[in-house]
Amino acid sequence: MKVTLFISGIIIGVGLGYLLIPSSSANTKINSESIKTQVISRADTDRESGNWGILDKYTYDQACTYGTEDMFTAYVELMPGQSVHPPHRHAEEEFLFIIDGTGVWTVDGKEQFEAKSGDLLYASPWKWHGVQNTGTETMTFFFLKWNNKEVSPPAEPEGAHVKINN
Repeated sequence: MKVTLFISGIIIGVGLGYLLIPSSSANTKINSESIKTQVISRADTDRESGNWGILDKYTYDQACTYGTEDMFTAYVELMPGQSVHPPHRHAEEEFLFIIDGTGVWTVDGKEQFEAKSGDLLYASPWKWHGVQNTGTETMTFFFLKWNNKEVSPPAEPEGAHVKINN
C-alpha cells in the first residue's frame, strides 16, 4: 500500500510534466535543452540532514523542464516531533505527498488538523503551508516545488515568509 501511494505521487509529478534532472548539474542554471528523461536513484541524491531528519534532493531550485523553472524536488524522512522548517510561504507552487506517518498540517494559516499517509497538499503561490510530525514514528513525504515558465507568480505580499513561534 505504501509503495502504491508513493508511486502514485511520482506518477502525479511525471504526469504534470515535471521531469527530473541529473544531480551533477544542480548547482547551475539549466535551460530546457539540457534536461533529459531519466531515473535518478536515491543513492545519487544530495543528502541534507539535521535533528529534524533527512532530506534527499532530487532536483534543486534552479532546475528547469519544458514548462517549469526554479523546480525543487525532494524526499524527506521527518523525525517525531519535528518539522523541516516552520510554516512558510513562497512564490513557487508546491505539491507535498505524505507517504507514511501522521502529523499536523498548516494550510493557509490554519493549524492543527490531521496530516496522514496518502494526503496530498497543494500550496498556491504565497499561501502559508507546512507540516509537522506529531506521531511516534518517522514521517516520510515527497514534494515538488516550481515556478511556471512565462507565467509570473502573484506579487509578493508584505511581511515575513516564515512563521516564528514565540
